[in-house]
Amino acid sequence: MNLIEAIKQVDVVICAVSSMQVLDQKLLIPAIKQAGCIKRFFPSEFGADPDRTQVSDIDNNFYARKAEIRRLIEAEGIPHTYICCNFFMTVLLPSLVQPGRITPPTDKAIVFGDGNVKGVFVKQSDVAAFTISAVDDPRTLNRTIYLRPPGNVLSVNELIEIWERKIGKNLERIYVTEEELLKKIQERPYPYNWELLFIYSAFVKGDHTYFDIDSSLEGSRLYPHIKYTTVSEYLDTLL
Repeated sequence: MNLIEAIKQVDVVICAVSSMQVLDQKLLIPAIKQAGCIKRFFPSEFGADPDRTQVSDIDNNFYARKAEIRRLIEAEGIPHTYICCNFFMTVLLPSLVQPGRITPPTDKAIVFGDGNVKGVFVKQSDVAAFTISAVDDPRTLNRTIYLRPPGNVLSVNELIEIWERKIGKNLERIYVTEEELLKKIQERPYPYNWELLFIYSAFVKGDHTYFDIDSSLEGSRLYPHIKYTTVSEYLDTLL
């Protein structure tokens, strides 16, 4: 069975290829167009909004590739929904946004910038639940859904404070300026600097939250029946 024949068996396509394979969707888009039966296409995004990020000069075209796919979808007139969930909870949250670590700090914590810029974390299974809920929802046709669930939009300072309350101990905070962080990013080749790059994007530039969204297209408001995992609940699993 070729790709077009496979697509003709369904009416919704949800693509979840890795970030390194995003441009491979160029093969999928004309096949969807030719099949003519797809009522909704969800391209592989599931991160920050590629049309809103402010790191194009240092991200090795990470977000530009996703934006390119958007433009192709729109040019072909394919019915679509974009899901912007920002960070999965498995990205940076297990370390409390501490690069190079896989567990939360116990004595000292690095804070980037002033530590007050907010990022967004959503558990992967919750992203899937929001996505499936949008499949046949006319409110989300040709629109972007943003996931900013209450309790999951937090700054690094707030994350540290939550963790301090859970462990009953204050952590020493070491501040790294924007300039120092940029220098560290530039000293390491991509993709070895990806953690620092994402930290800079979300928690210094504010790429998850610097812009206002249509509140009617925020996932937890669209689908209040979904019981999602909060950041605090996730951090309880790390104790």
